[in-house]
Amino acid sequence: MVSQFSPPHANLVSQASDFLRDLVRRNRRGEAIGTYAVCSAHPAVLDAAIHQSLADRSVLHVESTSNQVNQFGGYTGANPAQFAAQILARAEAAGLAPGRVLLGADHLGPYCWRAESAAMAMANACELAAHSVLAGYQKIHLDASMACAGDPTVLPETVVAERTAVLCHAAERSHASLPTDSPAPLYVIGTEVPVPGGEVAEGESPAPTRLQDLQQSLDEFRKAFVAHGLSSAWERVIGVVVQPGVEFGDKSIFEYDRQKASHLTTGLPAAPELVYEAHSTDYQTPPSLMRMVKDHFSILKVGPWLTFAYREAVFALDCIECEMPEHRQKASHVRDVLEAEMLRNPEHWSNYYRGDDDQRRFARAFSLSDRCRYYWPQPAVEAATARLINNLGGDLPMALLSQYLPAEYDAIREGRLQNSAVELIRHHIQRILRVYAASCGALAS
Repeated sequence: MVSQFSPPHANLVSQASDFLRDLVRRNRRGEAIGTYAVCSAHPAVLDAAIHQSLADRSVLHVESTSNQVNQFGGYTGANPAQFAAQILARAEAAGLAPGRVLLGADHLGPYCWRAESAAMAMANACELAAHSVLAGYQKIHLDASMACAGDPTVLPETVVAERTAVLCHAAERSHASLPTDSPAPLYVIGTEVPVPGGEVAEGESPAPTRLQDLQQSLDEFRKAFVAHGLSSAWERVIGVVVQPGVEFGDKSIFEYDRQKASHLTTGLPAAPELVYEAHSTDYQTPPSLMRMVKDHFSILKVGPWLTFAYREAVFALDCIECEMPEHRQKASHVRDVLEAEMLRNPEHWSNYYRGDDDQRRFARAFSLSDRCRYYWPQPAVEAATARLINNLGGDLPMALLSQYLPAEYDAIREGRLQNSAVELIRHHIQRILRVYAASCGALAS
């Protein structure tokens, strides 16, 4: 059964959709303008993103992956209707109008159910597409690239295109049940190499997508859409996921090289009117992100870098707490609690971190892959974090802030930041968000 949820009024949803279509048109005309998608469900990250959108007077663009949010709850425990309601409630509480919230589904497809037969996995994926559209998601990334049980290891492009069209048909059918003034979904197609939420192994930087491969894929997708009577939906494909040569791994960051990706920039397809969507842009330098937006990689995805920043701030506050005599007897020991939880349930990191015990211990805390992001919602870790914030409260010692959070120390001294644990964490995350906002052409007030 599809979840019962009343998305924002169609006019408000349309505002966010119009923003995205206008952005695509302007970027294709040569304007250095883009959008960054916050791919995280962490409350502190979402609150920081909302405050950044308020500061920039921009649209809040949040996306959820199919393993993070789906009709069965995903690893967050939320279905699309619940996730949408949570985002809109947080935005409204902070003063951000619903018309400035753009919700997206990332890697919507059979990934979560790939151990099942293709028929079963696709049935679940189509149901997820229906849920997402009914929940008010305006941007749908259709990704049917992964093999299911019984499939060949690498799916032929024709099969990927056919399954993508089937997913699109499910989304379109769901949209047809909404009021007639509801804006039609906008689509992104294609995929890069890493799986949803994943990252590459250490080694050489990934090669950018070849132009001939992109053109062949688009041709197969177009034929499949037309064969399924989805010509109007094809005109609403506003993005294609390609590999621009940027990735990150456990210890490595592969920077954008515009020379290596120049064939994609100059070979932007004439129709449909789309731009490139770049995944795994975490940890790129500000100049690299700006170049990507100028080169038509104007939809930037960011996620682990934001929870990495959250982890940095929490670890710093943990150090501050341990240095304060009045808190030593009742210290939260957040870092120790997090480590214990990761050891108790290694599901989310054991296949990603290599080396001996010391190397894996280091990775659990400091890896760029930031697999510890899956453990912050665990009750024991949540309780320890709440105790940390409650212990520190406000008016933290300036000497310790200078030692452990120097950027926030400067902001407090300059009167730009309140001295409280919650505000310190938010500011630390917003340091990353401001990089993306600037790269995408947002103007801070």
